[in-house]
Amino acid sequence: MSHGQPLEGQPQRRVPIRPNYNQIHSKPLPLNVYPLPFYAPQNPLSLVHITYVLVKDYLLPRKSHPEKLYQGYFDKATRSVHVTDPATVRALWEQGFFGKGLLSRSEPNWLDQQKKRLGLAEGLTAEQVTEQRRRTRENFKRERARLEREAIEAQKRKEAGSPLKVVKKEEMAEDTLMLEMETAITANGTQEIGTTKSGRIVAVERQQLTPEQEAEAAALVNQEHLHISREEAFFLSYALGSLEIIDGKTNKLIKDQSALLQLFRQNSYFPPARVEDLKPDDQFLLSYVIYHHFRSLGWVVRDGIKFAVDYMLYQRGPAFTHAAFALIIIPSYTHAYWYETPNRKAKVEKHRAQYNWHWFHQVNRVQTAVVKTLVLVYVDVPPPMEGGVAEEGKDIGLLLRRYKIREFAVQRWSSNRSRG
Repeated sequence: MSHGQPLEGQPQRRVPIRPNYNQIHSKPLPLNVYPLPFYAPQNPLSLVHITYVLVKDYLLPRKSHPEKLYQGYFDKATRSVHVTDPATVRALWEQGFFGKGLLSRSEPNWLDQQKKRLGLAEGLTAEQVTEQRRRTRENFKRERARLEREAIEAQKRKEAGSPLKVVKKEEMAEDTLMLEMETAITANGTQEIGTTKSGRIVAVERQQLTPEQEAEAAALVNQEHLHISREEAFFLSYALGSLEIIDGKTNKLIKDQSALLQLFRQNSYFPPARVEDLKPDDQFLLSYVIYHHFRSLGWVVRDGIKFAVDYMLYQRGPAFTHAAFALIIIPSYTHAYWYETPNRKAKVEKHRAQYNWHWFHQVNRVQTAVVKTLVLVYVDVPPPMEGGVAEEGKDIGLLLRRYKIREFAVQRWSSNRSRG
């Protein structure tokens, strides 16, 4: 971050540098990966090195999972998995951006915010950086509007052929005040980031802690834990094998993946459904199929309720870029099973009526306003397996492969933006 001019009456000081996110989020998933050595065709010894590494890993395989698996507790009240261990919270967030902080907007950094508020730590949190950018954009728009207003007034005077208007001292002072407005972003009461008229950012000296603040700092305890959705938890447990899930009611470890799948499917209904009432179009099954699909393609999948969609896709994660795509999950009943009886056919027709043109344009307009591409993801719902839910739980991989996915990217056409 640049070193700007100090505020009047304040000593010059460099703003804390942002964290190195490339190093913090170097692992895309909570797994240990061991790449092969570099192969150089002009160097035959490199091939020998690769062969040696392959043979060594075959005879003495290295572990891809941590020594102690991560643990989470399933809470039926919130229908999510809670992670309370601070080390596990940081590991799951930094290695794949899983979950959401209970007391934070996204990243679980409530404790860091409290430390900055009490003057126990330096640096900027993600929320403070966002607020800083918003204030900078606000000042830029205000200055741009002032310049446009002056240009219009000058053009009017030129067209009218009248002499230049003499600017009053009060108006000049007001414009000068708007230009040199100095804003300060309070870092939880400990450090302020001020902006000078040059647009650069400087830091205000931290104030001395009061006895009350010192006592509060001594009693500071991390009260935040991580909320993980059912889809994220099942991906970590079933697909990666990195997470153990404990039933919060019985306090027993759920070892069987089929039992875990059944538990999550039941709790995708409210109130929870009975086992015999589970259907192939359960909300959890459809959501997890999409989540697993895009995670396997390397995307970071996050909840999209903020933008009225099901999921958001990030290329590397929210710490690096904004989400590029917004996903809407649409079940597709193409199999003949869903039209064999009047009740099934009526259910399909009722479901299709929810997705009309008014709904489509509303969602598409929202995504256009936030500069994201809307993707309609159709999931072909298969008929129930012979043997019911018990048969479906025997082979989860076979169950997931029965669902087919079709993707359609949609962009709102605008005449102003699409001119040749």
